[in-house]
Amino acid sequence: MDPLLKIINLSKRFGRLSVLEQVNFEVFPGEVVGLAGRSGAGKSVLAMLLAGLHAPNGGIVYFEGKRLHWPLQARRFGIAVIHQEPVLAENLDIISNVFLGQEIGWPKIGRLLKIPSQSRMDVEADRLLSELGIYFPSLYEKVSNLSAEQRQLVAIAQTMTQPAKLIFVDEPTVLLSYPYQQRLLSLIQRWQREGVSVIFGSKNLEHLFAVTDRIITLRKGQTVANHRTDETSREEIVAELVGGAGSHQITPAIWALDNYYQARQQAENLRNQQALLERSLVERDTLNQQLVDRLAEQVEALDQANLALQAAQRRLLTEREQERKHLARELHDQVIQDLLSVNYQLEEIESSSDESPTLVDELEDVRTSIRQMVQDLRRICGNLRPPTIDSLGLGAALQSFTQDWSERNHVTVSLDLDSKLGRLPEAIELSIFRIVQEGLSNIRKHAHASAVEIRLKHTSPRTLLISVTDNGRGLKDNFDLSALAAEEHYGLLGISERVALLGGRLRLQNQPGGGLLLQVEIPHPRVGVAVDSINL
Repeated sequence: MDPLLKIINLSKRFGRLSVLEQVNFEVFPGEVVGLAGRSGAGKSVLAMLLAGLHAPNGGIVYFEGKRLHWPLQARRFGIAVIHQEPVLAENLDIISNVFLGQEIGWPKIGRLLKIPSQSRMDVEADRLLSELGIYFPSLYEKVSNLSAEQRQLVAIAQTMTQPAKLIFVDEPTVLLSYPYQQRLLSLIQRWQREGVSVIFGSKNLEHLFAVTDRIITLRKGQTVANHRTDETSREEIVAELVGGAGSHQITPAIWALDNYYQARQQAENLRNQQALLERSLVERDTLNQQLVDRLAEQVEALDQANLALQAAQRRLLTEREQERKHLARELHDQVIQDLLSVNYQLEEIESSSDESPTLVDELEDVRTSIRQMVQDLRRICGNLRPPTIDSLGLGAALQSFTQDWSERNHVTVSLDLDSKLGRLPEAIELSIFRIVQEGLSNIRKHAHASAVEIRLKHTSPRTLLISVTDNGRGLKDNFDLSALAAEEHYGLLGISERVALLGGRLRLQNQPGGGLLLQVEIPHPRVGVAVDSINL
């Protein structure tokens, strides 16, 4: 397949400042390519070049096999750009900006003249903005009166007015709140399904890993790496962005014993306070500067301590799973087989015995007890290591486990698995199984529920949402996750640890009608093989 866009040795200077230096990469039809780079790496300048707002100082750009020349009218070629800072006509209203240069009108008269249709543009603008999830009291409001987020959404709607073959998305999520960021990510996925190529420049690695096929790393205006997204990691990209050690030497700083995102927000606030303090003390005496240095050292020491804690916790969980696997195998291959052998011997004695009926009944009771012991041991083996997870995968293991749990505890369980669940790495499958297992254990011990619903769904090609919902008593109003260890309740705490080590998010919420929602969202490699859902 020939590339849709091919960039060869593209360079751009502003005076003596070189912002792009011999950049090379390709984009194929229907491909989403991520541009990872820190501020000043050249992502926005590259977007401006492809939008025709600047001309390069060197290099060649081919689009659909044709060489581009500047000045460039990008939209004529099917190239659309969503800039980090919206490029709008300040004195025009919302509708005029949405259709600026792309007005809807009646058929052309001659070659140049078109009669705009205001009513058709009103309807289409309302549809596009509704698709983005935003409502304006009046579409005739001037864009100069809008907030930064509203202006960015108008700019995105402007891109959607005409079909495009390539859309360059340059850091628009900086101005968008979380719900609109998710809408934009969904929009990028939809564009890809429609065969549109997308270049997505962002400093947010979560966004890049969620929607891209490849990630190109820019540093100081140069391309330093080009990876298949499924074949790289956040640590490797971070190492390339900062120009530091190899990815095998970098471990993500995840707080192991608390909610990851809450802890990260606290760390970011601390660093922001440090930065403000540094700026305010630049011209003060040495004593104050030493205070800033000590604060920086404390933050670094805290990060290192959490890195060590995370590594130790990961080793502990890995070793625990290996011990469980070994113990389950020993019980199944030795103890259960020995019990079955004894049972067969008793059966032979019973069949050949000429003794009294009382002895025969006693032998039958002993055999019944042995069969019950074998059944209990098999259930213990299943809890230690689900027997189907290695051969048939997570879906089959959850189906078998939840059905058995439902029958033993007399609680209705509904299990809904994503049709494209497929096989995941062993560590992720085991962690998800343990999360569900521990969630059901908590429901059995504390919830007094009569029904449970378990769902595994993909929120993106590389993000899986696990939810366990019951109709029981829910959590206390003053519930505190951090206090569970002191009370010797380790179930939810263990779930939070696993989620943190997977780089995911944990959410606990009481339901309006009663019961608890346990929701976990974790990242994972792109999936393939499908698994059917089942209801118990």
